[in-house]
Amino acid sequence: MQIATTFREMTPSPALQAAVERWAERIGQLSTRIVSCHVTVEKPHRHHTHGSGFRITLTLTVPGASIAASRDHLDPYVAVAEAFRAARRQLVHHVDGQRHFVKPPQIDYSALEATAK
Repeated sequence: MQIATTFREMTPSPALQAAVERWAERIGQLSTRIVSCHVTVEKPHRHHTHGSGFRITLTLTVPGASIAASRDHLDPYVAVAEAFRAARRQLVHHVDGQRHFVKPPQIDYSALEATAK
C-alpha cells in the first residue's frame, strides 16, 4: 500500500506523519487489497479565535471503490484517529459487501402461503 501525506497551510510534522503511518499500517491489516492511502492534514483559517483547529481528509483506494473520510478537531492526533476509524467502518462495510456477507432480504412467507392455497 502506498501512503502519501500532504500538509496544507502548516509546516510538516514528523510526529504527525509517524502517527498517520501507524494508523495506515493498522488499517492495512484489515484488507490486503488497499492500493493507496492519501491523507491531507490542514490547518484552515488561522484568523478565527475559535475554530475547528485541524482538518484531516483521508482517501483509501481499493479495487472497485474509493473510501473517503474527513474529521475536524482541535487536536490533530484525535482528528487522525477519528478519520481512520470512520474509514475503517466504511472499509469493513465494503469488504463485507464484496464477500457477500450482507444481510439477505426479508421474505414475506405469509404472502407466499396465501398464493399457494
